[in-house]
Amino acid sequence: MHASGSNNYRHFRSTYFFDILIQCMDTTANILIIEDDTEIARLVQINLKDEGYSVEFVQNGHKGYRMITSGDYDLIILDLMLPGMSGIDICKKFRADDTSTPLLMLTAKSEEFDKVLGLELGADDYITKPFSIRELLARVKALLRRAQQPSMSASTSRDPLSFGNLLIEPVKHQVRLGDRILEVTAKEFELLLLFARHPGRTFSRQELLDNVWGYQFDGYEHTVNTHINRLRSKIEEDPSDPTYIKTVWGVGYRFTELDELNP
Repeated sequence: MHASGSNNYRHFRSTYFFDILIQCMDTTANILIIEDDTEIARLVQINLKDEGYSVEFVQNGHKGYRMITSGDYDLIILDLMLPGMSGIDICKKFRADDTSTPLLMLTAKSEEFDKVLGLELGADDYITKPFSIRELLARVKALLRRAQQPSMSASTSRDPLSFGNLLIEPVKHQVRLGDRILEVTAKEFELLLLFARHPGRTFSRQELLDNVWGYQFDGYEHTVNTHINRLRSKIEEDPSDPTYIKTVWGVGYRFTELDELNP
């Protein structure tokens, strides 16, 4: 076998076994559903168990939050409208202590404001009711896969990145604009870090989904758009005429290059 063929084989073999390992890790995940609609909660629970996951569900917000803080879960599925304690309040308190466990929100079409607020407070993704079980399972698998493997943005240097007044510090997980520390969610930070580590490179929405959310199929570009808009509102002086995150019409987005900031 030629050297190049041998290298390709080794790469294929290592990739294949890593994918198998991830699949095994996926199906041993512990998932908590916090949803007050018993019919929806049981339907989701049954289908997740059929996929091999360990699943619990609770209907009250206060009890759900107690279970989150006392249990060891790999993914939280959280309804926004709950008795006792709202999904927004749970999300806010949970993210103050835990920035890594994936959180998937269940929302109604009429809850647009709360949906955006949930993402702002640190939810990783949302799915709108009524939803298909196939779509829910895809989201769950993507979030778990994303949590279990290193991202493109996490696989390189941990050195701070500076672009004009914008400073991104990977070790501190912190973003500064001038002398201000910005409040950004985990997903917003990961998205910004991915851009900043590849200045000038244009990413399609699908590439951003693959790298930041782990979705390997079409149909969820709205997730990218929402996060880009929220990020621009925080780092751009004029979000309608952005300095850092540029739109490449018909393709996607790119991050500015240093010579564009200092012409």
